[in-house]
Amino acid sequence: MNKASDKAIMKDVDQRGLFPGALEMMILRTLKRQRLHGYALAQHIKRTSNDLLQVEEGSLYPALQRMLKDGWVKAEWGISATNRRVRVYEITASGSKRLDTEVTHFERMLEGITRVLAAEAL
Repeated sequence: MNKASDKAIMKDVDQRGLFPGALEMMILRTLKRQRLHGYALAQHIKRTSNDLLQVEEGSLYPALQRMLKDGWVKAEWGISATNRRVRVYEITASGSKRLDTEVTHFERMLEGITRVLAAEAL
């Protein structure tokens, strides 16, 4: 694929959205590596996906609030590299367990999809 077709695909994905739980799984996985504030989380996902995934604020912060409420992450106030007050998020033990569960479900779903795509036409 080239950059133009990648952008066309991602525009299509943006219109349909990610599968349920995908954003939470990416956030938890990122936070398992390091504590981050919201903007840094979004930038990490974008950078790590080679700019294929862009998490908008309107999706990120509500997801983080749900995850705080569910006890999967905790947060504290800190200061960013640009000297701004930011909320820094960290995964909890409950969040690590949830991540393991989500990854297992995702891998099973991906295996099923891969089997269907690889199947010979009837």
